[in-house]
Amino acid sequence: MPASNQPGLGPIRCVTFTASDLDAVRHCYADFLDYRVVETGQIEQGLAEAWQAPAVGGRDYLLMAPAAASDCFFRVIDGPAPVDYVPFASFGWNAAEIMVEDVDAMADRVAGSPFKVVGAPQDLSFSPDIRAMQILGPGGELLYLTQFKRPVPGLDVPLPRCSVDKTFIVILGGPSMDGLQTFYADSFGVSKAAVVESRVKGLSAAFNLPPDFLHPIAALPLAGQCLIEADEMPAGASARSTARGELAPGISIVSFVGQSASGKQAEASGLLYGSSNQTRVVPGVAGELVELINAGPA
Repeated sequence: MPASNQPGLGPIRCVTFTASDLDAVRHCYADFLDYRVVETGQIEQGLAEAWQAPAVGGRDYLLMAPAAASDCFFRVIDGPAPVDYVPFASFGWNAAEIMVEDVDAMADRVAGSPFKVVGAPQDLSFSPDIRAMQILGPGGELLYLTQFKRPVPGLDVPLPRCSVDKTFIVILGGPSMDGLQTFYADSFGVSKAAVVESRVKGLSAAFNLPPDFLHPIAALPLAGQCLIEADEMPAGASARSTARGELAPGISIVSFVGQSASGKQAEASGLLYGSSNQTRVVPGVAGELVELINAGPA
């Protein structure tokens, strides 16, 4: 935990998922989100072991960044296509939320693309100043494209630096709101947040609930103008089914700047890890993997 009142977690540095066709992901993100490949390589075996996914060692990966900067990435790793995976149907990292300049323009842009639109642009139920849509990517990853029309009190978020900028929120589902908040407070000094009732249409669809059903959610504030949205999932939700030795389908890992005495340390090289050349992996309370990268120059 940090010694000051600042949270010991953040900003978000990377969101990881697997896909069976890296070239398809490369072109999809480049053509429709303006993301560029900034690094390619193979996953180090020690890193895969720290992730508790030894089968991933040696596999190819792409590291992709938005057009304006290289401070937050998507890492896509070669792996089997997800079988029967449905976003929001299980515990863990359910979505990544990307800041965009104009969400309605993005809806026109991705129409007919390999991205599947699963939620058209709509103002959020708890704030008309936030407008978002949802798309499903080629690896089964769920992305929110989110526009802030104006600043929203209580939410410290970055301004977009290009039409499609970085991930500033990651969405985590678990069985208990108190359990999620307590884990991040106790492990990383993240302040607990007020719980609000909100539409989460993907979550409702996964459990055959009405689209306007209100779910308990909380926006946990991180360092670096980032947040974790904690969602308390409906009864019947369960742990994510994961093949032996593999990463979980959908979004499997979120990497943050941060430190911890717990978890498993591993040597790691490349742009994501910068000069530290190491990382620490902490399993979360909902089965999510939290990867910690020491603060420092990339």
